[in-house]
Amino acid sequence: MTYLDRYLARTVLGAIALVMAVLLVLGALFNFIDEQGSVGVGSYGMAEALVYSLLNLPRFALNAFPAGVLIGSMLGVGALARSHELTAMRAAGMSRARLAATMVGCGVLLLVAGLAVSEYLAPRLEQLADERKAMARDQNFSLAGAGGAWVRDGNLIINIAERSGASQFGGMLVFELEGGNRLAAIAHAESATNGTAGTWDLGNYAESRFTGDTVAARGEVQHHLASAVSRDFLQMAVVQPTEMALSALYRASRYLRANGQDARPYALAFWSSLARSVAIPFGVLFALPFGFGAMRSAGSGARSTLGLAIGLVYFFVQRTVESGTAVFSLDPLVLAWVPTLLLGAAAIVLLLRTR
Repeated sequence: MTYLDRYLARTVLGAIALVMAVLLVLGALFNFIDEQGSVGVGSYGMAEALVYSLLNLPRFALNAFPAGVLIGSMLGVGALARSHELTAMRAAGMSRARLAATMVGCGVLLLVAGLAVSEYLAPRLEQLADERKAMARDQNFSLAGAGGAWVRDGNLIINIAERSGASQFGGMLVFELEGGNRLAAIAHAESATNGTAGTWDLGNYAESRFTGDTVAARGEVQHHLASAVSRDFLQMAVVQPTEMALSALYRASRYLRANGQDARPYALAFWSSLARSVAIPFGVLFALPFGFGAMRSAGSGARSTLGLAIGLVYFFVQRTVESGTAVFSLDPLVLAWVPTLLLGAAAIVLLLRTR
């Protein structure tokens, strides 16, 4: 990479960073204002609301990333075009393909950063924010509302109504099925701790087993239940698919398919999230053609407005496709990529039309 390549990348990435910083400040402010309705319940005060807002910033950044990338890329390219530096680069021997390769390289760096935040940072901080808020409002908090979390593991159906710590659960119900989906036993435990090697340690366990016309009851102070359902999966069961990491979505899809359950919402969220990430390099490339032609002398306001408009159009097309896929039970693998492919095709066509 030559000095000109580095200069172009530094200018574009710097403009994107500046736009994202502004968006994050606004996002933190909006989140904090939105939390004012919850302040005053239990020990949830202004300081906790501020911490909750800050912990949710990575998710806001991911949602605002496409628009921020488009606006920042257009501002960076526009600054180079207005100062005639882009024209000088072309005159110095940088071809259109080389400029495009540098822009795509910037997009790939942003793609890797976005995937890292989506995979490791945003889900963990969101979970921590929800736990802190729930523990501040109530001593014990419901894992998933009044109904709790319901998951199926082979011939077991497990319901957990409460959660009192990171790995401590309570109010567990276990329904065991036999051939023909007939109920074989019902069990209840006052507490449940996720053990090792696919086991649960259940406290104050009481079971009623149905055999013919008789019911046999038994109780144990401590009972070990073999189940592949972990506490992490129970957390996934009550989190919206759009808030989960790609690896968690993949595991959830495989788990649900293996148990004969509907995995389409998780498959759709997986492919949509992946497609939105792949759209980032196309978004950076899309800004390059606007550095030439009639738009090269446009001001930053016009470029910001255009970038925001294109970002909103992409966002609404993406959400429309996701909603249509869910409503009409269409193939998520195909349709989730439609907005990204359209953005990529538009970027390539505009670039080929430049001189």
